[in-house]
Amino acid sequence: MSDVLERISKAVVVGDEDAIAKLTRAALDEGLSAKEILDGGLMPGMDYVGAEFKAGRMFVPEVLLSARTMKGSMAALEPLLAAGESIAVGKAIMGTVEGDLHDIGKNLVAMMMEGAGFQVIDLGVDVAPDAFVASVKKEKPDIVGMSALLTTTMRNMGRTIDALKEAGLRDQVRVMVGGAPVTADFARQIGADGTASSAPAAVDLAKGLLGLA
Repeated sequence: MSDVLERISKAVVVGDEDAIAKLTRAALDEGLSAKEILDGGLMPGMDYVGAEFKAGRMFVPEVLLSARTMKGSMAALEPLLAAGESIAVGKAIMGTVEGDLHDIGKNLVAMMMEGAGFQVIDLGVDVAPDAFVASVKKEKPDIVGMSALLTTTMRNMGRTIDALKEAGLRDQVRVMVGGAPVTADFARQIGADGTASSAPAAVDLAKGLLGLA
């Protein structure tokens, strides 16, 4: 790893938002491509953060800071990537289901998936089944991720899957569900492809569903 890529990776790990833009510009000035910066600097940093979070040595505020730091670099890289280089290992749409306004877990999963190279379209909270369907039609994602923190809103995950079936879209996507009350049995009952108990586990699940792990 070049010195500047190593410094970018370390900036992501420690959440140095002030340094990341300058380091990204320095890497580009050295002649590194946007994809080389993403693959050799940003993603290794977020991979380390994910492993530390999974091991209980980093916590949610630190992970969110690392993710924001990565976004600071991506602001400069995304136009270059869009101009001719593929950024994503897969595309996912994510949202908290209808009736539920909780978003911390969803946001963490979205940020860590972006750190793993996924393109993520975040639909926000209180997302109705027909809004998920409309987004699948428009974005053509590989994965649909749904979150719920309330037992009273969990059933809207099943309703969303039913809406995807009715629209003839269910076979075109993999469906991940998550949230504190969501179990593997519940995921199977509603016809989801899997669930995960943490943000790093959700990234692993997404990779596995697409044959990347």
